[in-house]
Amino acid sequence: MTRSIRLDAVLVQAVIAGALSFAHLHDLAEAAGQTGWKAWAYPVSVDLLLVAVWRRLRTDRSKLAWFWFLVALTASLGANVATAGLLDLEHVPDWLRILVAGWPALAFLGGTLLAHQPADRAPAQEPATQPVPVVDRPEMPEPAPEITTPEPAPALPEAAHPPVPPALVDHARKVATDHRTRTGTDIDTATLRARLGIPEDLAGAIAAQLA
Repeated sequence: MTRSIRLDAVLVQAVIAGALSFAHLHDLAEAAGQTGWKAWAYPVSVDLLLVAVWRRLRTDRSKLAWFWFLVALTASLGANVATAGLLDLEHVPDWLRILVAGWPALAFLGGTLLAHQPADRAPAQEPATQPVPVVDRPEMPEPAPEITTPEPAPALPEAAHPPVPPALVDHARKVATDHRTRTGTDIDTATLRARLGIPEDLAGAIAAQLA
């Protein structure tokens, strides 16, 4: 709730200050010979230029932006000070009439330059670093790789097959024949072992005899 009251106070203050500045600019333009709608257009021109330059300064703090900010601020403050009783609005000096009459062209020039000047500038290029001189050194010959003669692999002992009873061989041959009849392929060791229910080494010995 406190934040809302503070925000409203700021807005009211901004509206009052803007209205007073608008009125002072209008009175000064009217006193300088700009009557009718032209007197109302002068405060709009000054305030819009001031707002445009301020928005530009948020992204671009170049000398050109600061120059037009000072120009718009001087025009706004000058009108407020001039209408504070320091200037006789019934007898405005000629130099002030010239400034007021030339303000539209000046404001148009400032707005055009600010609108067409790119805000993003390329970063300054860093000075190129001098290359470090490379001293040529004689290349040392690489040592020849040692050739090693591979050692012969040790001979694997022949697997000894357990003795197979002839009756079991005959039964296995029948199983293999039945498998070939049904599938059209020779029976492998794993299938033979599963069909006969025998150990793996014994199935391998029988498969060797059936081959």
